[in-house]
Amino acid sequence: MLFVSKRLRRWFSCVTALSLMVYGSQAVGADPALAKIHEVKMTAVETELVVDGGGMKYKAWTFNGQFPGPVVRVMEGDSVNFTLDNPKTNVFPHAMDFHAAEIDFLKNYRAINAGESISYTFVARKPGIFFYHCGAPPMIQHVARGMFGAIIVDPKNSKAWPKADREYVLVQSELFKNPDDVQAMFDRKFDYIVFNGGIFKYHPFVTGGKALEAKPGERVRIYFVNAGPNEFSAFHPIGEIWDAVYESGNPANKHVGVQTYVVGPGSAATFDVIVESAGAYPLVTHSLTGALRGAIAVLVASPDAKPGPLMPHTPWKVDIPQTEIIPTPAP
Repeated sequence: MLFVSKRLRRWFSCVTALSLMVYGSQAVGADPALAKIHEVKMTAVETELVVDGGGMKYKAWTFNGQFPGPVVRVMEGDSVNFTLDNPKTNVFPHAMDFHAAEIDFLKNYRAINAGESISYTFVARKPGIFFYHCGAPPMIQHVARGMFGAIIVDPKNSKAWPKADREYVLVQSELFKNPDDVQAMFDRKFDYIVFNGGIFKYHPFVTGGKALEAKPGERVRIYFVNAGPNEFSAFHPIGEIWDAVYESGNPANKHVGVQTYVVGPGSAATFDVIVESAGAYPLVTHSLTGALRGAIAVLVASPDAKPGPLMPHTPWKVDIPQTEIIPTPAP
């Protein structure tokens, strides 16, 4: 009996240890106490914004007066309490659709009239870079006029991918000279393709343009969103190769050594590039009709590169230092 008891004790010890390894690790990973609740508020603003270095203005519909709207950044598993205000001073209905959310769109993404507000809550369950946009009809016009932005959901496991030395957000979209011409939007008769709401905004050889900066050897991470409303992007680094591309920004969706990666309207991806030597490296859509109409952002690698915000030069004013919403946890 003593021999049997020892065997039983050893067996129970092994089962207990195995259970702790399997179930214990799951419990730690899913611990809701580690998640945060964030309050994110935006205001629909119908205004005019500068869209090129010469001061050309565009009658935009925006979130918080920015084109694109501010970057929202949370962590996988966090909850977001979102509120959209549509002031009485506006004329049109507006709405908000977060691609990072998994909720009923009829209830939460409905359009609200001027003078109304809407609130809802969602859990950012999947890591990545996601599109957000107005969904009020005609949605194609609300997107074309600037009512869109990006939300970054950082992975809970920081070791899921390499640490970036520098990060930028680029949102591609089509620009129409006449924002009231909805038929032109349906007919794909755009006048420009732009990054972050500006024609050649990050091209240093164009009036008003400023390059994106990095130091040689740094891992530069580009969170890229294609707002559309219609055109695909073939995102390519001239003079370089993407070290890694993550579909929808999810570390699990990794491609390596990619020359050009296609991002459809309403989709997104995260791009890592390591520039070994100093120089200029244009980031473009290789759909050349788009690149040559404004979608060129030059990444300049230099030992003297200065730190920069996620979305520099937005709106097109040099005195706007940052366009990121870092949500404050709810009490």
